[in-house]
Amino acid sequence: MGLIDGLLGFGAPSLRVGQEAPDFTLPDRDGKMVRLSEFRGRKAVVLYFYPKDNTPGCTKESCAFRDSYQDFLDAGAEVIGVSGDDRSSHERFATKYNLPFVLLSDRGGQVRAKYGVPATLGLLPGRVTFVIDRDGIVRHTFNSQFQPTQHIAEAITALRHLDRPAAQS
Repeated sequence: MGLIDGLLGFGAPSLRVGQEAPDFTLPDRDGKMVRLSEFRGRKAVVLYFYPKDNTPGCTKESCAFRDSYQDFLDAGAEVIGVSGDDRSSHERFATKYNLPFVLLSDRGGQVRAKYGVPATLGLLPGRVTFVIDRDGIVRHTFNSQFQPTQHIAEAITALRHLDRPAAQS
């Protein structure tokens, strides 16, 4: 990765495919505490980190997740969005755009740091999606600050490959 890619936030997150996803507990828009490990053994999780509620790219991304939400449910996955916005911002954002999935508030950026989500220009929180299987293992990552809707296609493709049997030699 070159210097420009690093500055633009195109670097790979420090959490890699094959590693266990770090557990965390964060508040949702209603103040309910959501723990990642609650999904373990039950559902895959599509965990997407986005910079900020109500910005053009984040709105496109979140609405694309909304429009494909049934596809995620059909694939046995839950969608969870995480940003540094507070609960009231998430509530307004989710209501305005009819977002059916969980939005979590990572006010201090601790979870973003645990997942090693790179920042753009060292300032703007990065946009990274992690596909986590039912066992809590990261199976796919996608990082693109400038292609917000591509996160959805990448995640659906990765989910479709989770339950396929391994090729025999």
